[in-house]
Amino acid sequence: MTQSYLEKARQVLRIESEAISKLESRIDDNFVRAIEAIYRIRGKVIVTGVGKSGHVGKRIAATLSSTGTPSFFIHAGEANHGDLGGISGDDIVIMVSNSGETNELINLLPALKQRDVPIIGLIGKSNSLIAKKCDIVISTQVDNEACPMGIIPTASTIVTSAMGDALAIALVDKRGFKEQDFAGLHPGGSLGRRLLTTVADLMHSGDEVPLVNETCDMKKVLFEMTQKGLGVVGILNEKETLVGVISDGDLRRGLEKIDDFLQRSARDVMSSNPKAIQVASLAIDALRVMEDFAITSIFVFKEQNIGRPDGIIHIHDILRYGIMS
Repeated sequence: MTQSYLEKARQVLRIESEAISKLESRIDDNFVRAIEAIYRIRGKVIVTGVGKSGHVGKRIAATLSSTGTPSFFIHAGEANHGDLGGISGDDIVIMVSNSGETNELINLLPALKQRDVPIIGLIGKSNSLIAKKCDIVISTQVDNEACPMGIIPTASTIVTSAMGDALAIALVDKRGFKEQDFAGLHPGGSLGRRLLTTVADLMHSGDEVPLVNETCDMKKVLFEMTQKGLGVVGILNEKETLVGVISDGDLRRGLEKIDDFLQRSARDVMSSNPKAIQVASLAIDALRVMEDFAITSIFVFKEQNIGRPDGIIHIHDILRYGIMS
């Protein structure tokens, strides 16, 4: 019995993958016309359908919107009872129907034609009524569904969803849509955080920045490091220029190896040429610098890396924000 289940599952996957493979041959001039039509509109893409086609339509609309093509899903049944008012002559409609005979969609056709709204059909039956009324038809026909009865929408929904992806990605290329554009539409996601969050958004500034003069003894350095809690202290010369850094690792090693360590000056212990980054840099770039040099903090400057630092950013500030999630 178990083997029967496994074979049935494999058969479903074979049928659906073959259906998608055959879809490639249906990418023709109608597909190109659809891309050009969507690209030219001044309004929105309105995707509509009912049942399983409606669920697929929602996904298509979401994918289009997230890739730079403003798009909304309107249930065809609701459109017949008032939601049609959300569609203007500046919009374009994508009708999703496997049968091409969906009554709720057929009822919308006269009103859309009256408003001169272009209609693109993702239709499973090319000789259907809806296909004949659409301005552009993209075939989503499948030879058979993956269910034994051949009636449960399976392969057809996969194929239609894949064709929606093809439209969205072709439009990405047409618009020159970049990674930064995608991030701008996904500020709450990890990609958005990586590409939009700057050092300025996360850095410590003002009195939170651990700094001492190079003439201070190590007791002062230890106090400053403990008080600020960032595991590092920046060392300034008499001109208030950052010239060095002392880390908590430097403190541990010094206490172990040097008898009069706490009486030494910061200048004696510090490491020269501390790493720095510009305030407008991306936080992810600061993280890369820390990883490259095996450090946990980096000082921040508004302009060139000269003078007194304007801030400091710790690796935990970046990781807590979820940039790498």
